[in-house]
Amino acid sequence: MASACSAPAPSASASAASAPASAAASALPSSTPYLPKPTGPHPVGTTSLYLKDVSRPDPWSPTAKARELMVSLWYPAKSPGRRRAQYMTPKESELHLKGGEITGVPFDVLSRTRTNAFSDAKPAGRKRGLPLVVLSPGFTKPRSTLTALAEDLASRGYVVAGIDHTYENYATTFPDGRITTCVACDAESDRDFGEKVVEGRAADVSFVLDELTGSRPKWKGSSLIDPSRIAMAGQSIGGASALAAMLKDSRVRAGINMDGTTYASIPAGGLSRPFLFLGAQENHSPGGRDTTWERDWKQLTGWKRWLVVAGAHHVSFTDIPLLLADQLGIAPPPGLDLSGARSVEITRRYVQAFFDLHLRNKPQPLLDKPSARYPEVKLCSVEAKTCQ
Repeated sequence: MASACSAPAPSASASAASAPASAAASALPSSTPYLPKPTGPHPVGTTSLYLKDVSRPDPWSPTAKARELMVSLWYPAKSPGRRRAQYMTPKESELHLKGGEITGVPFDVLSRTRTNAFSDAKPAGRKRGLPLVVLSPGFTKPRSTLTALAEDLASRGYVVAGIDHTYENYATTFPDGRITTCVACDAESDRDFGEKVVEGRAADVSFVLDELTGSRPKWKGSSLIDPSRIAMAGQSIGGASALAAMLKDSRVRAGINMDGTTYASIPAGGLSRPFLFLGAQENHSPGGRDTTWERDWKQLTGWKRWLVVAGAHHVSFTDIPLLLADQLGIAPPPGLDLSGARSVEITRRYVQAFFDLHLRNKPQPLLDKPSARYPEVKLCSVEAKTCQ
């Protein structure tokens, strides 16, 4: 039986589903995979944008003179639309399952995942009234693997921009039908690989912000975005890229790293904007094998928290355990004791609390002390090297 996700490792590729697969799952559900309903009051709309940055070549494809990106936007909608958005295309589903060596399910199964967002529904909100959150996925993973989080934030009045960092995942489809694959996977053993990834992703983020909030925005709802309230979160190297983006671009006011080893160097003067470390307890407790969080913690001079989740795995902060392990019967990896549904609930709640605090100035006691509702979440003391 294939494993739903790989064993965690403090590297850029730790989010890859790389366990070998040989046997089919013992019991497959008859229902279609689905994402849990968002918890906010607003219907959710979504659309995709094709963006082309002619100011720089693609870092992974020397023949590409411009950096091309696909971006998904999720946002509060005035009313539900007629057509629910597709989670990914059948070919994308096939390439991602094959890339992760996942068998025992039809290769197009992820394309049938039921989402909660409606394609091109009319945006709701007042001019410059909505905060913007950028989401960056883990290495080899598409932007769609953060959809459950994105839909929830949108239902609570955020515009969310999920970026596919081209050539860094198994499949990205462009409007003309081209499908790019993981060229960057061939460079993963390079000594400066992590630094190159986060530098490129930080540039991607700045470009996307320009395209959404500049003088000629590429989205019809861009006037609803408040350009003074922008933040970012990411999983694995996407979380590391949140830190890199904040160092590059002062428009990113706050950031969350979900279980990612970091690579960008914080200057001697430190980083004073709010930052949250949210990780799996096994991976990222103080004193553990990934020392980059402790190194960076000393340089974070503003509001900061370090939270770990007991029983979580590296990919617990994505849709992957929910869809593959919970719903499709793919065996979870050793150490993953938290259900996918529970990990989605925890991720949504704590990410929302962080952004509500720092983009909306709403007090969030949840971030200051242990919660009886979420006993899996531990607040870490770096000095004492304990989490409780």
